[in-house]
Amino acid sequence: MKAVRSFTASEQELEMLEAVAQYHGFSKSSTITNLLKKEFWRIFPGGTEAVQPQAGARIAGQEPVVDGES
Repeated sequence: MKAVRSFTASEQELEMLEAVAQYHGFSKSSTITNLLKKEFWRIFPGGTEAVQPQAGARIAGQEPVVDGES
């Protein structure tokens, strides 16, 4: 089942989202998700306590993550 989410944005921000989504050929939802993931990993390259890198992820200055290791 899909969870319904909502957010507040100005008309200009919605137009910006539409333009970026169209440029990449993604839906607006996918565009938001991809931008969020990119920003999250930029800020937290090693993840957080709640969100760990996936197995095999490359983290700058570290060896690739192996299942069960952090």
